[in-house]
Amino acid sequence: MVSRIGFLGVIARVFLWVFLLGLAVVVVYPLLWMVLNGFKTNSQLFGNPFALPVDWSFENYRKAWNRGVSDYLTTSVLVTVTSTVATVFVSAWAAYGLTRVKIPFSGFITGTILGGLMLAPSVALVPLVKMFQAMGLYNSFWALLILYTAFRVPFTTFLIRAYMLDLPREVDEAAEMDGCGRWTAFWHIILPMCKPIITSTVLLHILFAWNEYLFAMIFTSGSGVQTLPVGLMSLMSKHGTEFPVVFAGMTIAAIPVMLLFFFGQRYIVKGMADGIGK
Repeated sequence: MVSRIGFLGVIARVFLWVFLLGLAVVVVYPLLWMVLNGFKTNSQLFGNPFALPVDWSFENYRKAWNRGVSDYLTTSVLVTVTSTVATVFVSAWAAYGLTRVKIPFSGFITGTILGGLMLAPSVALVPLVKMFQAMGLYNSFWALLILYTAFRVPFTTFLIRAYMLDLPREVDEAAEMDGCGRWTAFWHIILPMCKPIITSTVLLHILFAWNEYLFAMIFTSGSGVQTLPVGLMSLMSKHGTEFPVVFAGMTIAAIPVMLLFFFGQRYIVKGMADGIGK
């Protein structure tokens, strides 16, 4: 009986490893194929798209960079960083008020904020376009900053609030006895205690803002304010016959977020597990 259980355990482990290896191939191979095709010429790409490049030249990457990818990358970095700071700060401050401060109608306010999770961005596109055009913010950096912040605050607040709910109340009492105000207690005590969930929300928002396409396509039409997803589509329409250049631009766009996710995935999982678990 024991040997039978041991044999079944070995079989199960083999199937698990086969499944994981197959999943890794499905995920990694398209990325590797994209990177390798950035080194080819059009004739090599269409002649044998699955072969290795003949000449490992970075010419296609240089062309992609000079044809606008550098500007798109700068805009994406600027929008991503500013919207991340704004979203996490507003959400953390809101979560602190909802969990650590006694305010009237706190339950209603919490429900209203979390109700934003049910609002699909596509539903509000028409009134948002009209509103931003009337305010003179259409086709500007500020439009994306406001939209990315507003539509991510409910989700980020939900995660940080869930984490703060389980923090000991004695910390607030000790801070009050030491003469700390609300801002001091929040900035120097509560926020450092929320480092795991703050790290997770920062990484999650970066992944969202870096890859967001709908708002970036509709609310930016000038080349000076286009982010990478929209800029790469523009690059494809202008230079669609040079597919290796397009693949090179896609690789440049993917590298930062891939590195970020690779080095930060354990923080995402840990922060999400702690936040939802609490």
